[in-house]
Amino acid sequence: MPFTTTEPPFRFRRGTRPLLISMPHAGTYLPPQLAARLTDEARQVPDTDWHLERLYDFADELGASVLVATHSRYVIDLNRPPDGASLYPGQRVTGLCPVDTFDDTPLYAAGDVPDETEIAERRTAIWEPYHRQLAEELGRIKARHGIAALWDAHSIRSVLPRFFEGRLPDFNLGTAQGASCDPALGQALLAIAKEATGFTSVLNGRFTGGYITRHHGQPAQNVHAVQLEMTQCSYMQEALPFDYLPEVAGRVQPHVRRMVEAVVRFVETRS
Repeated sequence: MPFTTTEPPFRFRRGTRPLLISMPHAGTYLPPQLAARLTDEARQVPDTDWHLERLYDFADELGASVLVATHSRYVIDLNRPPDGASLYPGQRVTGLCPVDTFDDTPLYAAGDVPDETEIAERRTAIWEPYHRQLAEELGRIKARHGIAALWDAHSIRSVLPRFFEGRLPDFNLGTAQGASCDPALGQALLAIAKEATGFTSVLNGRFTGGYITRHHGQPAQNVHAVQLEMTQCSYMQEALPFDYLPEVAGRVQPHVRRMVEAVVRFVETRS
């Protein structure tokens, strides 16, 4: 059955300053025909980057443009290459159109995983429009300001044995090993993160930035991209019902804002 969806692939708000915040894994929508094929667990979309719009509710005040995915990453993962190639060769990862959860359980109840035709349909319907909007907005920002910054916002459970040992640091900054932005910016962000009392941080550790950061970050062309992968326990419940915890989030949000503000200042001083 051909893949169809009635929902737009993204929500977008245009800002006034040289920053675009992307949230490619914040979507929760599953088209009904697809949802019917999934397990009960998968329909809960547990691997969502929950509540990021709320955590980043300062974005409009900062004048940032904001691009937010609407569909679950189980439909298609917007932070994977269009050909599905692994971003971390030799390590366990999920694919462009995932077939299992982060806990290594099947998504498809009857095993009817998407074939190449269906994957291509999902790519055309959702992946391509998101990346087209992302590229167009970065181009507009650069044309107006002479420089652009991309902040790719993510969150993940703090303990996921399938992908890493032990507990993740709270702030996982990724700059593609210094290739997606000016290395000085990465170091400045790490310094801010390390000043955050009660939180741990790393630069280019387990997460060095996914496809969005690596592909769109072109510092030689005045486009600087950074990924932040946060532990979800820093601001929410990591298990059902995945509630936002305002008091917990209130302790981490100022540090996230400081990092985002630092990115804006960095590029504006070079525009």
